[in-house]
Amino acid sequence: MSATPRPDPAPRQPARAAIAAFVGTTIEWYDFFIYGTAAALVFGPLFFAEATPFVATLAAFGTFAVGFFARPLGGLIFGHVGDRLGRKKALVVTLVMMGLATTGIGLLPTYASIGIWAPIALVGLRILQGIAVGGEWGGAVLLAAEHAPKGRATFFASFAQLGSPAGQILSLLAFRLAGLMDSERFLAWGWRLPFLVSVVLLLVGLFIRLGVGESPDFEADRSRAAPAPAPIREVLATSLTPLALAAGANTFAIGSVYLFNTFMITYTTQYLGLPRATILDALLVAACVQFVMTPVGARIAELIRNERLFLQGTLIWAMLAPYPLFLLVDMGSVPALTLGLALNVLGSATFYAVIAGYVAGAFPTRVRYTAISVAYQVCGALAGGLTPIVGTLLAERFQGHWWPIAAFGTTLAAISFVCVTALGRYRGRTAGTAPSDLGAAMP
Repeated sequence: MSATPRPDPAPRQPARAAIAAFVGTTIEWYDFFIYGTAAALVFGPLFFAEATPFVATLAAFGTFAVGFFARPLGGLIFGHVGDRLGRKKALVVTLVMMGLATTGIGLLPTYASIGIWAPIALVGLRILQGIAVGGEWGGAVLLAAEHAPKGRATFFASFAQLGSPAGQILSLLAFRLAGLMDSERFLAWGWRLPFLVSVVLLLVGLFIRLGVGESPDFEADRSRAAPAPAPIREVLATSLTPLALAAGANTFAIGSVYLFNTFMITYTTQYLGLPRATILDALLVAACVQFVMTPVGARIAELIRNERLFLQGTLIWAMLAPYPLFLLVDMGSVPALTLGLALNVLGSATFYAVIAGYVAGAFPTRVRYTAISVAYQVCGALAGGLTPIVGTLLAERFQGHWWPIAAFGTTLAAISFVCVTALGRYRGRTAGTAPSDLGAAMP
């Protein structure tokens, strides 16, 4: 009796997969970013009402950080699901989980209503957000990259990265519109509206994501051999060096977002006394610049065919950019603030566009979801979750002096520079052994 033949690998759907990755990550990051904006603006007085403003801000950013520390757990859980059962299945679950957690935050009673249970419930829902986004990023990158035509993985993977500025634009617009009401109504119920909108976005995202087929690379790999029984164990046994380097390489990609966006809201409103609308409008322009530069950066890197050199160039810019940024921010005018943020984001946007595809090519298909998710999310727990707290501590300790915060931004970029360079050398030594055209396509 002959064995039943395995089905052919799924056909490639590059455009549809790229759009699904973009829409899905846009929704996920919208949900994640509105929490950061709310933490900077309202969570302190609403959920930590008995603390001083400084302590309440730190506590609010502490709950923000909790989501980052939950992200590695999400990477482990959904990396396992994605490497064993498929990328699509994992991504559907993460999208539903994030939408429900975000809606729940919008419905939470505050400290004035239920006391200590309010911040406890807030932390619990933030953990669910963290687990969801921890599993989302790696799968979205691979959904786009593994559907891409040969040699185009970097550009198509950038569509997953494009969801970050798009989500930020939507979150800033949501809070900007909600902020048009007077402060009393905004604090009473207006802040809830951006969270409740997540229900609508969830339905749209599910409709699009369910229409995409499974990754052809995953299907082809599964037809050759059984999935890894324990992907994380295999990653730690065979790919520990690129795992550590990939985590370090993402430091600037993650940390810069929360230093120059989330923390910048606190810095400009609490330490410079600027109106809340001023910084939100400037960040909106910067996010639009990032949205435009993300695919442009990916395409340039693809054309020059040397992603390591491209990434190193963007990081040199990123190490220098914080100094003119803070000089312009301290001027206090809307044009100066907007120009500083826009110039600064040129380096972070182009770097962020390329780094996902660059690190994905260092791992074999059978454990790639787990590897890039764990690398990215462990880095996110440290560089993302702690960055607003470090920024707040530096601003409080060195009041009237911006250079320590700028130096902190330079340090984030320098860490990524070292790790990008080392990861490139590692990939050079292992050239020719890539298990799929995703790895082979990215020098």
